[in-house]
Amino acid sequence: MLVSLKEILKVAEAKKCAIGSFNTPNLASMRAVIGAAEEQKMPVIIMHAQIHDEMNICKIEEIAPIMLFMAEKAAVPVCVHLDHGTDMSYVKRALDLGFTSVMYDGSELEREMNYANTSIVVEMARKHGASVEAEIGSMGAREGGGAGGESVYTDPNDAKDFAEKTGIDALACAFGTAHGLYKKAPKLDFERLKKIGQMVSIPLVMHGGSGVNPADYIKSIKLGIRKINCYTYMAKAGGTAVDALKKDMLYHDIELAATAAMREDAKKSIGFFSMPESPEYAKYSSASSDEVNEIVKRVIESIKK
Repeated sequence: MLVSLKEILKVAEAKKCAIGSFNTPNLASMRAVIGAAEEQKMPVIIMHAQIHDEMNICKIEEIAPIMLFMAEKAAVPVCVHLDHGTDMSYVKRALDLGFTSVMYDGSELEREMNYANTSIVVEMARKHGASVEAEIGSMGAREGGGAGGESVYTDPNDAKDFAEKTGIDALACAFGTAHGLYKKAPKLDFERLKKIGQMVSIPLVMHGGSGVNPADYIKSIKLGIRKINCYTYMAKAGGTAVDALKKDMLYHDIELAATAAMREDAKKSIGFFSMPESPEYAKYSSASSDEVNEIVKRVIESIKK
């Protein structure tokens, strides 16, 4: 079932949980993510990022019809979301193609221009019945692992002002996460996130969600994070599965192995994000790595029942 981001985040707010949001630049990753969400009986967000075009992974006009088709036939609510649209014209293309949500990323622009452009995107999206996510502050590293500017953590006062003046539906805030593989464990500024959550009345979004410590997910969700963006570690799981294949495999063997591994990774994330009140979930805060793996298995099994 195809829905907007605003509709999905109502579920997250009601359950005081977070919804998994995954980049799906091909059919294999779409099948993996939606299959995982259906198995967990939870809504999910599938995303195309502007950088996917720039990296020549896929073009938005090619992937959009497939994303929309997969969302419409899914047994759970699915939002088709544009991730990190940095060009206004590109955001408009996504809306015209039928995306039910867009993220306008003007975080590297001067403050006034980010406000102005984001407000324009909100107006455009409303005409299409779509939702808008936007960012204030910056994680520095860009989507796709490319170099970016220095990380600028979101100021709580700026976050409140930005959300109120632009009319966005969700706010991406920078508080210590980053895109890509972590070279060392991220140190999240929970006091900053707490202040933002107290001052902003719309759902908050964590970018760079892959690879975050389980205990930090718990704290983040309790402080208002309602959407967690994942991709890198899911894609890595697919790559690892392919690497383990025999040398005489055929191409379809590669896709099947990658899809299965990505589905398992997405299933774990979706299940974990959706169960903040579970007694098992609470044990993460003091669990060792081996204990975490066992807890994850039990949480997933409890969802299946």
